[in-house]
Amino acid sequence: MKHDRTFDPRYGERVEILPGLCRLTANNPGPFTFHGTNTYILGQKDLVVVDPGPADPAHVDTILSVTEGARVEAILITHTHVDHSPAARLLQERTGAPIIGCAPHRAARPLMEGEVNPLDASGDKDYAPDQETADGETFEVAGITFQAIATPGHTANHLCFALEGEDILISGDHVMAWSTSIVAAPDGSMRDYMASIDKMLARSETTYLPGHGGIVRDAPAYVEQLKQHRLNRESSILSELGDTPRSIPEIVAKLYADVDPMLHGAAGLSVFAHLEDLTERGCTQADPGLALDASFRLSD
Repeated sequence: MKHDRTFDPRYGERVEILPGLCRLTANNPGPFTFHGTNTYILGQKDLVVVDPGPADPAHVDTILSVTEGARVEAILITHTHVDHSPAARLLQERTGAPIIGCAPHRAARPLMEGEVNPLDASGDKDYAPDQETADGETFEVAGITFQAIATPGHTANHLCFALEGEDILISGDHVMAWSTSIVAAPDGSMRDYMASIDKMLARSETTYLPGHGGIVRDAPAYVEQLKQHRLNRESSILSELGDTPRSIPEIVAKLYADVDPMLHGAAGLSVFAHLEDLTERGCTQADPGLALDASFRLSD
Protein backbone atom coordinates (compact mmCIF):
# COMPACT_ATOMS: atom_id res chain seq x y z
CA MET A 1 0.00 0.00 0.00
CA LYS A 2 1.08 3.60 -0.54
CA HIS A 3 1.68 5.92 2.40
CA ASP A 4 1.83 9.70 2.36
CA ARG A 5 5.15 10.82 3.86
CA THR A 6 4.92 14.45 2.74
CA PHE A 7 4.82 16.39 5.98
CA ASP A 8 6.41 19.59 7.25
CA PRO A 9 6.50 19.51 11.09
CA ARG A 10 7.11 23.26 11.41
CA TYR A 11 8.53 22.81 14.89
CA GLY A 12 7.48 25.48 17.36
CA GLU A 13 4.71 26.78 15.09
CA ARG A 14 0.94 26.59 15.43
CA VAL A 15 -0.42 25.02 12.24
CA GLU A 16 -4.07 25.87 11.63
CA ILE A 17 -6.15 22.98 10.33
CA LEU A 18 -9.59 24.51 10.79
CA PRO A 19 -10.88 27.49 12.79
CA GLY A 20 -10.53 26.45 16.40
CA LEU A 21 -8.32 23.45 15.56
CA CYS A 22 -4.53 23.54 15.25
CA ARG A 23 -1.55 21.21 15.40
CA LEU A 24 1.86 21.46 17.06
CA THR A 25 4.50 18.84 16.33
CA ALA A 26 6.95 17.97 19.08
CA ASN A 27 10.62 17.92 18.08
CA ASN A 28 11.07 14.20 18.80
CA PRO A 29 11.68 12.67 15.37
CA GLY A 30 12.69 9.04 15.07
CA PRO A 31 12.09 5.78 13.20
CA PHE A 32 8.83 5.17 15.11
CA THR A 33 7.70 8.80 15.58
CA PHE A 34 8.37 10.05 12.02
CA HIS A 35 8.91 13.84 12.35
CA GLY A 36 7.52 13.89 15.90
CA THR A 37 4.35 13.60 17.95
CA ASN A 38 1.37 15.69 16.90
CA THR A 39 -0.36 17.67 19.64
CA TYR A 40 -3.82 19.00 18.75
CA ILE A 41 -5.36 22.08 20.33
CA LEU A 42 -9.11 22.63 19.99
CA GLY A 43 -11.30 25.54 21.01
CA GLN A 44 -11.18 29.32 21.22
CA LYS A 45 -11.11 30.92 24.70
CA ASP A 46 -11.37 27.57 26.44
CA LEU A 47 -9.14 24.86 25.01
CA VAL A 48 -8.59 21.13 24.90
CA VAL A 49 -5.06 19.80 24.34
CA VAL A 50 -4.87 16.28 22.88
CA ASP A 51 -1.67 14.23 23.35
CA PRO A 52 0.76 16.86 24.69
CA GLY A 53 3.63 14.52 23.87
CA PRO A 54 6.84 13.38 25.58
CA ALA A 55 8.19 14.81 28.82
CA ASP A 56 9.76 17.75 26.97
CA PRO A 57 9.49 21.07 28.84
CA ALA A 58 10.28 22.97 25.63
CA HIS A 59 7.25 21.48 23.87
CA VAL A 60 5.05 22.27 26.87
CA ASP A 61 6.36 25.85 26.77
CA THR A 62 5.37 26.02 23.09
CA ILE A 63 1.89 24.71 23.86
CA LEU A 64 1.44 27.41 26.50
CA SER A 65 2.91 30.16 24.30
CA VAL A 66 0.50 29.48 21.41
CA THR A 67 -2.45 29.27 23.82
CA GLU A 68 -1.58 32.40 25.78
CA GLY A 69 -4.70 34.28 26.80
CA ALA A 70 -6.87 31.17 26.69
CA ARG A 71 -7.62 28.60 29.38
CA VAL A 72 -6.68 24.96 28.98
CA GLU A 73 -9.83 23.24 30.24
CA ALA A 74 -8.76 19.63 29.67
CA ILE A 75 -5.92 17.41 28.49
CA LEU A 76 -7.00 14.40 26.40
CA ILE A 77 -4.82 11.31 25.96
CA THR A 78 -5.24 8.65 23.25
CA HIS A 79 -2.77 6.13 24.69
CA THR A 80 0.17 5.78 27.03
CA HIS A 81 3.32 5.47 24.98
CA VAL A 82 6.07 7.79 26.19
CA ASP A 83 5.92 9.94 23.06
CA HIS A 84 2.27 10.84 23.74
CA SER A 85 1.28 11.09 27.40
CA PRO A 86 4.10 12.08 29.82
CA ALA A 87 3.80 15.81 29.05
CA ALA A 88 0.24 15.66 30.40
CA ARG A 89 1.64 15.85 33.91
CA LEU A 90 3.88 18.80 33.07
CA LEU A 91 0.99 20.62 31.40
CA GLN A 92 -1.32 19.87 34.30
CA GLU A 93 1.21 21.36 36.73
CA ARG A 94 1.19 24.58 34.70
CA THR A 95 -2.56 24.80 34.02
CA GLY A 96 -4.42 22.73 36.59
CA ALA A 97 -6.40 21.10 33.76
CA PRO A 98 -7.70 17.55 34.36
CA ILE A 99 -6.28 14.64 32.39
CA ILE A 100 -9.05 12.78 30.56
CA GLY A 101 -8.98 9.78 28.26
CA CYS A 102 -7.51 6.30 28.16
CA ALA A 103 -7.01 4.01 31.13
CA PRO A 104 -3.58 3.50 32.71
CA HIS A 105 -1.00 1.58 30.71
CA ARG A 106 -1.28 -2.20 30.61
CA ALA A 107 -0.19 -5.04 28.38
CA ALA A 108 -2.72 -6.67 26.07
CA ARG A 109 -2.31 -9.95 27.95
CA PRO A 110 -0.37 -11.33 30.93
CA LEU A 111 3.26 -12.21 30.30
CA MET A 112 3.93 -15.88 29.77
CA GLU A 113 6.51 -17.67 31.90
CA GLY A 114 9.96 -16.30 31.12
CA GLU A 115 8.57 -13.72 28.67
CA VAL A 116 9.89 -10.17 28.55
CA ASN A 117 7.86 -7.33 27.07
CA PRO A 118 10.23 -5.82 24.45
CA LEU A 119 8.29 -2.55 24.49
CA ASP A 120 8.06 -2.27 28.26
CA ALA A 121 10.20 0.88 28.32
CA SER A 122 7.88 2.62 25.86
CA GLY A 123 4.93 2.53 28.26
CA ASP A 124 4.15 5.53 30.46
CA LYS A 125 3.68 3.72 33.79
CA ASP A 126 3.19 6.99 35.71
CA TYR A 127 0.12 8.05 33.73
CA ALA A 128 -2.91 8.48 36.02
CA PRO A 129 -5.99 10.10 34.44
CA ASP A 130 -8.41 12.16 36.46
CA GLN A 131 -11.21 10.77 34.30
CA GLU A 132 -11.24 7.61 32.19
CA THR A 133 -13.54 7.54 29.17
CA ALA A 134 -15.32 4.34 28.17
CA ASP A 135 -15.94 3.07 24.66
CA GLY A 136 -18.77 5.05 23.06
CA GLU A 137 -18.90 7.60 25.87
CA THR A 138 -19.61 11.19 24.86
CA PHE A 139 -18.37 14.10 26.94
CA GLU A 140 -18.13 17.86 26.51
CA VAL A 141 -15.14 20.06 27.30
CA ALA A 142 -14.44 23.60 26.12
CA GLY A 143 -17.81 23.60 24.35
CA ILE A 144 -16.76 20.64 22.16
CA THR A 145 -18.45 17.25 22.32
CA PHE A 146 -16.16 14.25 21.90
CA GLN A 147 -16.95 10.58 21.56
CA ALA A 148 -14.38 8.10 22.85
CA ILE A 149 -13.83 5.05 20.65
CA ALA A 150 -11.89 2.13 22.11
CA THR A 151 -9.39 0.96 19.48
CA PRO A 152 -7.04 -1.52 21.19
CA GLY A 153 -4.27 -3.08 19.16
CA HIS A 154 -1.33 -0.69 19.07
CA THR A 155 -1.76 -0.54 22.84
CA ALA A 156 -4.41 -2.23 24.96
CA ASN A 157 -5.78 1.11 26.14
CA HIS A 158 -5.80 3.03 22.83
CA LEU A 159 -8.65 5.46 22.20
CA CYS A 160 -9.66 7.55 19.23
CA PHE A 161 -11.80 10.67 19.65
CA ALA A 162 -14.54 11.70 17.24
CA LEU A 163 -15.71 15.32 17.14
CA GLU A 164 -19.48 15.48 17.27
CA GLY A 165 -20.95 17.46 14.39
CA GLU A 166 -17.69 17.32 12.43
CA ASP A 167 -16.34 14.86 9.87
CA ILE A 168 -13.17 14.54 11.95
CA LEU A 169 -11.66 11.81 14.11
CA ILE A 170 -8.46 12.07 16.14
CA SER A 171 -6.88 8.69 15.42
CA GLY A 172 -3.76 8.67 17.61
CA ASP A 173 -1.43 5.88 16.48
CA HIS A 174 -4.22 3.56 15.35
CA VAL A 175 -4.34 4.97 11.81
CA MET A 176 -1.60 7.18 10.35
CA ALA A 177 -0.92 8.29 6.79
CA TRP A 178 2.87 7.95 6.91
CA SER A 179 3.09 4.30 8.02
CA THR A 180 1.27 1.31 9.40
CA SER A 181 0.93 1.23 13.17
CA ILE A 182 3.30 -0.93 15.21
CA VAL A 183 1.50 -3.89 16.76
CA ALA A 184 3.82 -5.82 19.05
CA ALA A 185 2.76 -8.50 21.53
CA PRO A 186 2.31 -8.46 24.46
CA ASP A 187 2.17 -4.66 24.55
CA GLY A 188 -0.45 -4.81 21.79
CA SER A 189 -2.52 -7.44 20.03
CA MET A 190 -2.99 -8.15 16.33
CA ARG A 191 -6.40 -9.69 16.93
CA ASP A 192 -7.52 -6.57 18.81
CA TYR A 193 -6.01 -4.33 16.15
CA MET A 194 -7.91 -6.03 13.33
CA ALA A 195 -11.16 -5.82 15.29
CA SER A 196 -10.51 -2.11 15.85
CA ILE A 197 -9.87 -1.63 12.13
CA ASP A 198 -13.28 -3.17 11.42
CA LYS A 199 -14.81 -0.83 14.00
CA MET A 200 -13.35 2.17 12.17
CA LEU A 201 -14.64 0.87 8.83
CA ALA A 202 -18.15 0.96 10.28
CA ARG A 203 -17.84 4.69 11.00
CA SER A 204 -18.53 7.61 8.69
CA GLU A 205 -15.67 10.06 9.34
CA THR A 206 -13.50 10.69 6.29
CA THR A 207 -10.79 12.88 7.88
CA TYR A 208 -8.42 11.54 10.55
CA LEU A 209 -5.92 13.55 12.56
CA PRO A 210 -3.11 11.09 13.45
CA GLY A 211 -0.50 11.06 16.19
CA HIS A 212 2.33 11.38 13.65
CA GLY A 213 2.53 12.80 10.15
CA GLY A 214 -0.08 14.47 8.02
CA ILE A 215 -3.86 14.32 7.82
CA VAL A 216 -5.47 11.07 6.67
CA ARG A 217 -7.93 11.97 3.93
CA ASP A 218 -10.54 9.63 2.44
CA ALA A 219 -10.05 7.63 5.62
CA PRO A 220 -12.46 4.74 4.90
CA ALA A 221 -10.62 3.82 1.70
CA TYR A 222 -7.26 4.11 3.45
CA VAL A 223 -8.38 2.01 6.42
CA GLU A 224 -9.58 -0.67 4.00
CA GLN A 225 -6.08 -0.68 2.51
CA LEU A 226 -4.59 -1.06 5.99
CA LYS A 227 -6.82 -4.05 6.62
CA GLN A 228 -5.87 -5.66 3.32
CA HIS A 229 -2.19 -4.98 4.00
CA ARG A 230 -2.40 -6.88 7.30
CA LEU A 231 -4.30 -9.76 5.69
CA ASN A 232 -1.68 -9.94 2.93
CA ARG A 233 1.09 -10.02 5.54
CA GLU A 234 -0.69 -12.85 7.33
CA SER A 235 -0.92 -14.79 4.06
CA SER A 236 2.77 -14.18 3.37
CA ILE A 237 3.72 -15.52 6.80
CA LEU A 238 1.62 -18.64 6.28
CA SER A 239 3.22 -19.18 2.88
CA GLU A 240 6.67 -19.22 4.55
CA LEU A 241 5.65 -21.98 6.92
CA GLY A 242 5.42 -25.70 6.29
CA ASP A 243 6.40 -28.92 7.97
CA THR A 244 9.88 -27.54 8.63
CA PRO A 245 9.77 -25.11 11.60
CA ARG A 246 10.85 -21.54 10.89
CA SER A 247 12.06 -18.91 13.34
CA ILE A 248 10.87 -15.34 13.31
CA PRO A 249 14.29 -14.00 12.13
CA GLU A 250 14.12 -16.44 9.20
CA ILE A 251 10.65 -15.24 8.27
CA VAL A 252 11.66 -11.59 8.61
CA ALA A 253 14.76 -12.06 6.44
CA LYS A 254 12.55 -13.36 3.64
CA LEU A 255 9.53 -11.07 3.93
CA TYR A 256 11.43 -7.88 4.76
CA ALA A 257 14.42 -8.35 2.45
CA ASP A 258 13.94 -4.86 1.01
CA VAL A 259 13.64 -3.19 4.42
CA ASP A 260 16.55 -1.56 6.29
CA PRO A 261 18.04 -4.32 8.50
CA MET A 262 18.00 -1.79 11.36
CA LEU A 263 14.21 -2.17 11.33
CA HIS A 264 14.17 -5.97 11.26
CA GLY A 265 13.80 -6.10 15.05
CA ALA A 266 10.56 -4.12 14.86
CA ALA A 267 9.45 -6.25 11.91
CA GLY A 268 10.03 -9.34 14.04
CA LEU A 269 7.69 -7.98 16.71
CA SER A 270 5.01 -7.46 14.07
CA VAL A 271 5.50 -10.98 12.69
CA PHE A 272 5.23 -12.37 16.22
CA ALA A 273 1.95 -10.48 16.73
CA HIS A 274 0.59 -12.15 13.59
CA LEU A 275 1.88 -15.57 14.67
CA GLU A 276 0.38 -15.17 18.13
CA ASP A 277 -3.01 -14.53 16.53
CA LEU A 278 -2.57 -17.38 14.02
CA THR A 279 -1.54 -19.81 16.77
CA GLU A 280 -4.49 -18.86 18.97
CA ARG A 281 -6.75 -19.48 15.95
CA GLY A 282 -5.23 -22.91 15.42
CA CYS A 283 -3.57 -22.08 12.10
CA THR A 284 0.02 -22.44 13.32
CA GLN A 285 1.92 -24.22 16.05
CA ALA A 286 4.77 -22.90 18.18
CA ASP A 287 7.63 -25.01 19.54
CA PRO A 288 8.31 -25.30 22.42
CA GLY A 289 5.60 -22.73 23.20
CA LEU A 290 4.30 -19.38 22.02
CA ALA A 291 7.24 -16.99 22.38
CA LEU A 292 9.32 -14.57 20.35
CA ASP A 293 12.18 -17.09 20.09
CA ALA A 294 9.95 -20.07 19.25
CA SER A 295 9.89 -21.98 15.97
CA PHE A 296 6.65 -22.02 14.03
CA ARG A 297 5.02 -24.34 11.53
CA LEU A 298 1.58 -24.87 10.03
CA SER A 299 -0.83 -26.81 12.19
CA ASP A 300 -1.55 -30.41 11.31
